[in-house]
Amino acid sequence: EKTILLLCCVVVVVSVSVSVDSRSLKTGGGDLSDVYWWVYNSSDCSNDDVGFSKCMQTGIDECKKVCLATKGCGGFNTDGYLKKTDCSQHIASSSTDLYLIESTPQPQPNKTSIPVWPVPRAFTNGSASVSIDANSFKFSGPSSTDLNNAFARYMALIFSHKQGSTPSAAITSATVSVSNLTTPLQWGVSEEYTLNIPSDGSPITISADTVYGAYHALETLSQLITFDFDTQGYFIPGAPWKIDDAPRFSHREVLIDSSRHFLPVQVVQDLISTFPYSKINTVHWHLVDEQSFPFMSPTYPKLAKYGAWTSGERYTVNDVADVIEYARQRGVRVYVEIDTPGHAGCWCNGHPEICPSPTCTMPLNPATEDTFNLLSGLFKDLTGGARGQGLFYDNMMHLGGDEVNTKCWTETPSVAKWMQEHNFTADQTYEYFVNRTQAIAHSYGRDVIGWEEIWDHFGTTLDKSTIIHQWLSGSKAAQEAANAGYRVLYSSSDTWYFPHLGVTWQDMYNTDPCKNLTDAVCKSNIIGGGGEMWGETVDTSDLQQTIWPRLAAIGERLWSPKNGTLEAYAAQSRFDNFRCLLNKRGVIAAPSNNAQARSSPPQPGACLQ
Repeated sequence: EKTILLLCCVVVVVSVSVSVDSRSLKTGGGDLSDVYWWVYNSSDCSNDDVGFSKCMQTGIDECKKVCLATKGCGGFNTDGYLKKTDCSQHIASSSTDLYLIESTPQPQPNKTSIPVWPVPRAFTNGSASVSIDANSFKFSGPSSTDLNNAFARYMALIFSHKQGSTPSAAITSATVSVSNLTTPLQWGVSEEYTLNIPSDGSPITISADTVYGAYHALETLSQLITFDFDTQGYFIPGAPWKIDDAPRFSHREVLIDSSRHFLPVQVVQDLISTFPYSKINTVHWHLVDEQSFPFMSPTYPKLAKYGAWTSGERYTVNDVADVIEYARQRGVRVYVEIDTPGHAGCWCNGHPEICPSPTCTMPLNPATEDTFNLLSGLFKDLTGGARGQGLFYDNMMHLGGDEVNTKCWTETPSVAKWMQEHNFTADQTYEYFVNRTQAIAHSYGRDVIGWEEIWDHFGTTLDKSTIIHQWLSGSKAAQEAANAGYRVLYSSSDTWYFPHLGVTWQDMYNTDPCKNLTDAVCKSNIIGGGGEMWGETVDTSDLQQTIWPRLAAIGERLWSPKNGTLEAYAAQSRFDNFRCLLNKRGVIAAPSNNAQARSSPPQPGACLQ
């Protein structure tokens, strides 16, 4: 399973870049040109010292010279301790300041002032305040049930207080135009929009290629409209606004795990309704695992009958369809993960014939066609057997492939004999299984995603259409696969796993999926990523506050342009205010600055704490 327990965590990154000092020095006969010093205030990387070397006898400049002359030195702190070259990978808060050597100038702090989360791609604004007449305001646009439903949702979100007196010279309408109302919701669909808010009281205008872009425009607009409690009126500060927006990455997901703990349909839908607030557009539904099988497969009903936690903790086909349709109406894709050959122990309860033995249940048995026949039927139940069709009509399908312990195969006589007859090693058997299951999914028109272990084991022998999902802390799989031309999803467990309660929003925000990649490779092969909500310690009682507000950090990292999301410290005020917005909308978002996520407020205080 992919929930690495962090027994102690001190990775609260509050690094602040306040100065840039570039210099070229020649030391020890070597040309050390193009050396830049990046400064991180109140930061350090503990237990990463270069021996017992110290500097600071005569100040910062002396330390720079000493570091440049010391083999293996990547920087120093203001206590005088020299740091190793990997220090930047685990910066934490400290009473010292940290100086690190880099090959490029340090980016300037993000000075974004727009009161919107996530930051749009481009915008301009003025200094006027324009009123909104809540009593007469309306949206207008092309004939579309989906669009009209979105208008109704946002009218309720925006105008949650009764207006006092009718304002003069107020905006009373927003006109929405959409180029294509029927574009299917799939990965890569246009989410671009423009939003223009005049300062003279004339109508707001929104333009988008698809309804999904229009939904994002409505969310941005909703965050700009403010209620004044003193006048009891609505207004937009900083008008006129001109916003041109689109995501940096097309795939921005949250994984939900309904196997470790069952998640009722209403709970899943309530969670999905919060995703557009941070422009999250994908649900990765880890539908089943070794602990339970809650999906009632029409072809193989015994899987859920004997594999669910209880008879009442199951999903009918209609239940799943309702969740997917609910998400679609909000511009959120839903794709399914069926993790094989590992993580499938409970399948044996209803179908023992697909498991190596009663006492050794996984990985699934590769030596019998019963296994692949069942997978073929189950996959067809989920996909309809054709691209863009079926229950999960999303063209992506996750087949897991992680944490495969082949001991069951080598120690089960019948499987070991089959491996010997085919001249397969354990790893070749693993590869055989991965290729067989991928072939089934491909025959049903699905692009296959797999956890990074399949890359670690099989590399470029994998079908080039395979999408590699990076998750292991410290792994280079994302870089290696992307550089080799494979598409990649990024969900590193050290910073983007929600069960790790000591990981702060700042840690999540300061994580870039494209680290150490060229811009060209990033743009073409890193298709996105997201936060993973594994379910061992999460159920209905604590789901939302484990995810929120930290999800917002991932949302902005994946939506906003790279040069608009440089440092978490510059986003602190907007983040705190966004948490207040979530609470106002009824989202169970924990205090934004807790040392441990989902814990209660430490003391009386405002929503900003």
